[in-house]
Amino acid sequence: MSDNKLLATIPRSATEQVQVQINEFKGKKYLDLRIYYTTDSGNTWNPTKKGVAIYPENLPALKDALEIAKKELENID
Repeated sequence: MSDNKLLATIPRSATEQVQVQINEFKGKKYLDLRIYYTTDSGNTWNPTKKGVAIYPENLPALKDALEIAKKELENID
């Protein structure tokens, strides 16, 4: 049995959000970024196939990319 841990939700629209979770598959934990949707005004959120798994050894590269993206986006006039 997996022990998923929801870290954050990021709204995309009134009916979609990105959920950031720590999940486990076959004994290996990973960061899961997945789009969820709702059809009942947010009472129930269902996962889509759209998402990405980031394994712990790749987190430093993701962190670096996010920092670069933040700097680039802050410099847009």
